[in-house]
Amino acid sequence: MNARDEPACPLPAATRRGPVSHTVSRVARLHRTAAGKVLKEVGLYPGQEFVMMYLWDVGASRQSDIIKAVGLDPSTVTKMLQRLEQAGHVQRRPDPDDRRGVLVEATEASCGLLADVERAWGALEEQTLAGFDDRDRAELVRLLGRVEANLCAGAREFGRAVGGGV
Repeated sequence: MNARDEPACPLPAATRRGPVSHTVSRVARLHRTAAGKVLKEVGLYPGQEFVMMYLWDVGASRQSDIIKAVGLDPSTVTKMLQRLEQAGHVQRRPDPDDRRGVLVEATEASCGLLADVERAWGALEEQTLAGFDDRDRAELVRLLGRVEANLCAGAREFGRAVGGGV
């Protein structure tokens, strides 16, 4: 391990049995902060871009489907949708297949936001991976994919253990 691969901050003694978990947690927090800065420049709060990405890709959707897709709690998504609607990025309309249901969809006005989000995510990617070559980037994506799969499997097992489903 060379100096550039060592953590920027010393690890607390309590993390001796979980240095990777501690580092992942710290990196996730720092990444969210950096994402918040680039998203603020385009008028979004962190997490709202995931809702918009979903709507741009899938089209009009029920709120329950959006909640599942972005993996956030219902109250958070409700507040996000309210803010996005107030900003003119989404609109609600009755579901033609269910009179009680409501569909949420991206507005035409949000199409300009799509390019802004793509630029913001590109800037975040460059900041996050500065100094990484293509091989390092591919290896990081591969390794993080394995970490994600492990955590998803653990979440599913936990859901079964408590009688729910994940």
